[in-house]
Amino acid sequence: MAEKVAKLGVTREKDFMYYVKDGAVWKVQRKQPGVPKGKPEKVADGNFQMDTDFIYFVDKDGDVSRAKRAVGGQKRKNTKAKKPAAKAARSAKKPAKAAKKPAMAAKKPAKKAAGRKPAKMAKTSKMGKKGKKGKKGKR
Repeated sequence: MAEKVAKLGVTREKDFMYYVKDGAVWKVQRKQPGVPKGKPEKVADGNFQMDTDFIYFVDKDGDVSRAKRAVGGQKRKNTKAKKPAAKAARSAKKPAKAAKKPAMAAKKPAKKAAGRKPAKMAKTSKMGKKGKKGKKGKR
């Protein structure tokens, strides 16, 4: 999958992140809470030209390797074959009806029941009817 571009033998330190930029290997301190941002430091010069079709990285041996860059993302389903069939289906639809339903304003509002009060919502509790006292009841 990956091919070696330059054998540098860079020794890695635990708290640093290594990356390749313009044919050279750089290191920068990893982000940590309460620690200010570190300045990048050049570790080794690889003396090679970088190609935009590849991703360059420092491998486990401390050498610079490259892998083919995945361009274009995930493959999509072929939708070109479905388009002509969809156009034919649209043209086969029936024309819209010209007559519309009568306006909603003609309906009379429903009468409310006279003299009745709305029912109260019952309170639900995890403790039930006995409340905080639990199963034993009053003390």
